[in-house]
Amino acid sequence: MTKDEILAEFRAAEALLEGHFILSSGLHSPRYLQCARVLMDPKRAARLAEALAAKIPGEIRGAIGIVVSPAMGGVVIGHEMGRALGVEALFVERPGGTFELRRGFRLEPGQRVLLVEDVVTTGLSSREAIAAVEAAGGEVIAAAALVDRSAGGADLGVPFFPLLRLDVPAYAADALPAGLAATPAEKPGSRKAA
Repeated sequence: MTKDEILAEFRAAEALLEGHFILSSGLHSPRYLQCARVLMDPKRAARLAEALAAKIPGEIRGAIGIVVSPAMGGVVIGHEMGRALGVEALFVERPGGTFELRRGFRLEPGQRVLLVEDVVTTGLSSREAIAAVEAAGGEVIAAAALVDRSAGGADLGVPFFPLLRLDVPAYAADALPAGLAATPAEKPGSRKAA
């Protein structure tokens, strides 16, 4: 899929939002990609996952034993990536603030993992999820995401394959441009505002 085709999928799902948004990272942005909306259509989710799987080099793709994604945002795309790659998919969650495997999920010692996210902004959640996978005995060999909005700045410590790189500015709360500061902020993601 081309960048225009990917963006067309987001627009068709009314998932490319304009305004003032507080991201899960705490940064503020004038644009937001609501991946939950773009993934609510199973056929669209499958198309995006297949396109994302195709971006992963064959030698890595062939070594993936399981997909792990962080809850909540990564659950649907993680499942679809498991389907596209023909492997199981599970997720980590943070019941006490730190990612962990629950619900009877487990990894085999040394099992090769593809970490899958919906959106990467700073990479912090991905790195925390990778640490949880490693603590559970898995080996993250690569990461993938529908959208990289880090402007190439996210270092996950493993090869990273986004379907779309979207360079949208993000600002600290104390460094907002006047126009953005004048617009009421929304927090459309899965985590409550602090």
